[in-house]
Amino acid sequence: MSAAQLRLNHPEAGILQIQMSGSWTLASDLPSTNAAEQAVQGAQGLSRLCFETGNLENWDSGLVNVVYKLARHARHADVALDLSGLPKGLRDLLELAETVAPHQESSGHHPDSAFFAEVGEEAVAFVRSVVDILRFVGGVAVSMGRMLTGRARYRASDLFVILQQVGAQALPIVSLISLLVGLILAFVGAVQLEQFGGDIYIANLVGLGMVRDMGAMMTGVIMAGRTGAAYAAEIGTMTVNEEVDALRTMGISPIDFLVVPRILALILMMPLLTLYADLMGILGGALVGTTLFDIGVYEYFRQTRSAIDLFDIFGGMFKGLVYGAIVAVSGCLRGMECGRSSAAVGVATTSAVVTGIVFIVVACAVLTVVYNVLDI
Repeated sequence: MSAAQLRLNHPEAGILQIQMSGSWTLASDLPSTNAAEQAVQGAQGLSRLCFETGNLENWDSGLVNVVYKLARHARHADVALDLSGLPKGLRDLLELAETVAPHQESSGHHPDSAFFAEVGEEAVAFVRSVVDILRFVGGVAVSMGRMLTGRARYRASDLFVILQQVGAQALPIVSLISLLVGLILAFVGAVQLEQFGGDIYIANLVGLGMVRDMGAMMTGVIMAGRTGAAYAAEIGTMTVNEEVDALRTMGISPIDFLVVPRILALILMMPLLTLYADLMGILGGALVGTTLFDIGVYEYFRQTRSAIDLFDIFGGMFKGLVYGAIVAVSGCLRGMECGRSSAAVGVATTSAVVTGIVFIVVACAVLTVVYNVLDI
């Protein structure tokens, strides 16, 4: 194998031709490219840079680095590039190198224009996400309509399995959290009420707090972290494995087959879980009130019954229904939007939990204001 050689040639005015011959490998002694770089950067009237590799014997990444460096200098000098004289494999590697964006080191100083650019990008991304959410909710509404008319294609057995997963299997964690929330509410209220001899009103505080807000909200947060994440992971994994694409290929709507049963299951089970959470929270408050304060069991539950009514109970159950729909839509939406890698499944799962909890808090604020205006 002959040594690598590099020659500069000017076949026409304004054209620089770089002739490469011999063996251009990292193991060989590669010639200096300083003259070629200076010719590209400093030449006056240079309009085109081309290559001639007819006598090239073999090459590896050593030649790729040289050509890439010269091409970059040519672009900075606004010189046209003609890569037709290079081997096809080398041209493919250069195209691949240009496709991947170069890594930019972060610096401590960011100009104001970059800040406003980031704000603009985030605003555009937010608008697009809102549009995607509305489009998905519209598709779910259409599928729900088909389900009510018996035209949606899903398996009833899947619905019953999901009902068990989001209902009976969620009871242990809902019981524990709701009981502890009732205990906390009782302790927080007792600190102030005890100063005025109003220990009996612990029952009012815990009963109203759990029935109107905390029971539904804590159940929604639990289901967002448990069921919403599971929905996103399941559908996201199916997206990665191309199972969702297979459903579309067979003419089956993924929203009908995957999303509708999951949303329907949470809508059906969340009011019941909310009612159960209310009961466990009241029991937690009773545990504190009857053991640490001078309140009888009968007195405590009589005071609780006098503090709450059916409007409070059904209002809390309606909140639970809304939160269940939010959790289900968030989980299914992020699962359907999942990318094609295992890392994307993790991102979709995290996003489903965050989206669900944020919208639960927003919905709680809106419904609380509406209940207050309607005097419910």
